[in-house]
Amino acid sequence: MIDTLKQTIAEEAKALGFDAIRFASADAVAGAGDDLDQFLAEGRQGDMAWLASTAERRKAPRALWPEARSVVLLGLNYGRAGDPLAILSQTSHGAISIYAQGADYHDILKAKLKPLAARVQALTQSEVKLFVDTAPVMEKPLAARAGLGWQGKHTNLVSREFGSWLFIGSIFTTAEIAPDAPEDDHCGACRRCLDICPTHAFTAPYRIDARACISYLTIEHRGHIAPRFRAAMGNRIFGCDDCLAICPWNKFAQSARETKLSIRAGSDNPPLAELLLLDDAAFRARFRGTPIKRTGRDRFLRNVLIAAGNSGDATLAPLVEARLGDVSPLVRAMAVWALARLAPQHFSALRAAHANDPDPVVRSEWMGVAA
Repeated sequence: MIDTLKQTIAEEAKALGFDAIRFASADAVAGAGDDLDQFLAEGRQGDMAWLASTAERRKAPRALWPEARSVVLLGLNYGRAGDPLAILSQTSHGAISIYAQGADYHDILKAKLKPLAARVQALTQSEVKLFVDTAPVMEKPLAARAGLGWQGKHTNLVSREFGSWLFIGSIFTTAEIAPDAPEDDHCGACRRCLDICPTHAFTAPYRIDARACISYLTIEHRGHIAPRFRAAMGNRIFGCDDCLAICPWNKFAQSARETKLSIRAGSDNPPLAELLLLDDAAFRARFRGTPIKRTGRDRFLRNVLIAAGNSGDATLAPLVEARLGDVSPLVRAMAVWALARLAPQHFSALRAAHANDPDPVVRSEWMGVAA
């Protein structure tokens, strides 16, 4: 028998541009809290203190909102044509994760969720709340429980229809809506996502240490990046698509329909030479309205300088040298590291003049000592 309420909500969602819609009970992921507790107990969240501070509310929808009874899960496809990993061979360009090359998906999802939430409220005479991933909601376990896909061995959601490329939004409601069946795990014996990770961030299938993940290091990590990760980062300056892009289920993926997700010229894997020139105002102007802006110029330049040091492109050395006096120690330290790789003789000549830098990590870079 067709559930007309669910069918109506699904039709409204598709009209608003969502590519997938499923339903879950608000009690669906109560057991996921155990995995979160273990993740936090082992410190695998790194700098992401908000994961610990919101842990109790995050563990289940009803822990966040006790009145919730059902959750509407929405997927927005952000797939691209072509190979996302092709940029990794263009070492004088910075590789930006494809999710960040267009407009900020938070804004796009919220603009679509608001009218849909209003419609759910009107249809069910219920209270509703909408969430994107800045809220303490375990979107991936919820989406898997609702049948949008399953959490692969890389811990990300995989869809048989859209591969690795779904943004997730949710609408909590006090209405009782029949849940959908979960999707089976279709990873089988495959471990491509685990084996491709440049920094070996996966300690086991379905288990990640964020502290070693390039996406975490380039986006969430606020401090200096440890020497052991730098070479492995290659030219990845914002995020990493390796474990997503290698998934065999991407053979069924489609290009995104949402035009606001189209690649912007300023964030289309740009030349490192352009990015090394950015001051704060230029950074903000270039990446306004994109996810990249939230990292701030200093962390972004830290990443760009690591990519420059890995590029083997000696023509970047003068631009790198210009950052030795940068106000940010994050930038200065990686300028030192990059210059040592691109122009070792020139680096040695400059060492005495800069060895008394006030930041201990910068000093250790000049002395060639791993911080």
